[in-house]
Amino acid sequence: MINSPCLLYSTAAIRELEQQTISSCGITGYDLMNRAGAAVLAVMKQKYPQARRILVCCGAGNNGGDGYVVARLAQRAGYAVDVVSLVETDHLGGDARRAYSDWCTLGLGLVDADTINDVDVVVDALIGTGLQREVTGVWRSMIEAINASGVPIVSVDVPSGLNADTGSVMGVAVHANVTVTFIGLKQGLFTHQAADYCGDIIFENLDVPDSVYQQVGAQARLLCRNEIIKNLKPRQRDSHKNQHGHVLVIGGDAGMAGAARLAAEAALRAGAGVVSVVTRPEHVTALVAARPELMVWGTADGVVPQQLVQRADVIAIGPGLGQGEWGRKLLSQVLGCKQAKVVDADALKLLTKQDGPRKDWILTPHPGEAAQLLGISNAEVQADRCASIKALHQIYGGVVVLKGAGSLVRSADDALCAVCPHGNPGMAVAGMGDVLTGVIAALVAQGCNLKTAVELGVVIHASAGDSAAQQGERGLLASDLFPAIRKLVNGDVDDPT
Repeated sequence: MINSPCLLYSTAAIRELEQQTISSCGITGYDLMNRAGAAVLAVMKQKYPQARRILVCCGAGNNGGDGYVVARLAQRAGYAVDVVSLVETDHLGGDARRAYSDWCTLGLGLVDADTINDVDVVVDALIGTGLQREVTGVWRSMIEAINASGVPIVSVDVPSGLNADTGSVMGVAVHANVTVTFIGLKQGLFTHQAADYCGDIIFENLDVPDSVYQQVGAQARLLCRNEIIKNLKPRQRDSHKNQHGHVLVIGGDAGMAGAARLAAEAALRAGAGVVSVVTRPEHVTALVAARPELMVWGTADGVVPQQLVQRADVIAIGPGLGQGEWGRKLLSQVLGCKQAKVVDADALKLLTKQDGPRKDWILTPHPGEAAQLLGISNAEVQADRCASIKALHQIYGGVVVLKGAGSLVRSADDALCAVCPHGNPGMAVAGMGDVLTGVIAALVAQGCNLKTAVELGVVIHASAGDSAAQQGERGLLASDLFPAIRKLVNGDVDDPT
């Protein structure tokens, strides 16, 4: 598999890519370091053309070496450059020491680490991809000073303090405006806390040959919107509603009819031909009045009419289901059905490990629900989201979505975890997960296999959220996504990314 901007790598795989490049391609480590430094300088020039004075903050290892290359090249390009080192330069080794020596040939030294002078740009080359423990001491103080400087920050390879495998902040991390990352995209740059720290991510492969990428496997992949939207084919002119699938939504216990309604309407907006709802009898009139296109059935005893189940192509259960006897009874019936299932919200909380693994369902937990399914804490789920979704899939099977910043998808059909790069904090609001459930169910009903339906649904949902957030993230409602969902399922993609 050749290099692709959609492939994501672990830090171990990146090291292997570097080693393979050096050992088999006649490219030295210092060649790569010089290419990295030149790439950072080129990005800085493009992003901040008015900048004249820069501060380069260097640590130990190759990340610091990259920083010294940036400093040397910038000085030669006419910038006024100051360099801070947080390690004794006598302790530098290998290519980093050579980069420092080449910087010194310009007759320039280092400035004190306790002050940041009046500069236009700060280049962060403090801590690279190998970080595994919390940042403390002078490193923490320096990162805090950089963040407080109020000037644009360009991070080299990864914002210092961010775990490049998990996206976790190790105590403190640089809030970069731009991150220039090399050789392979790091998986941790696209999930968990990374979105608040990376800024614009710019990838430079440093002219590593494709043959190297064929020898080292990726660990994840980005869901590329333009590619996945192609799975939605134009409809035949003589088609009818039954050809576009029947979604059955089950949920809406006392006081929670809105969750079922959101999921059901999302299924309609995402293209399902028919959508039925089974809910509490007292909710039927309100749901039909609010959305007359829905067929709504009431059940007081938690029994689903068999004829309704037989007509459904996919069953979505969980939105507003509750965790009482009514919800338990409904879930038990659904788990016995042959149709594909989308299991969300309260239905997830009622599952046990004995219910899996299965091939016929889609599970859509947020981190708290994932923690309950795995029997661990929310913090443990978030500390390594890739490992968490792998564990969920191993136990429960099917296709799993781990929602959150950088939502993840895993299925048996793909060895690589998929990462959604879209979405925004405005989507952290009640009902948003119900809308995702409805979108995914509609795509299954229209003939997508479970994996494709999930990946497509996650991308459409997140992209619709980004469209709705153009009017502001605060105050965004789950139902605000419906107009954009309709546009996206019809192939209207405004943003080419």
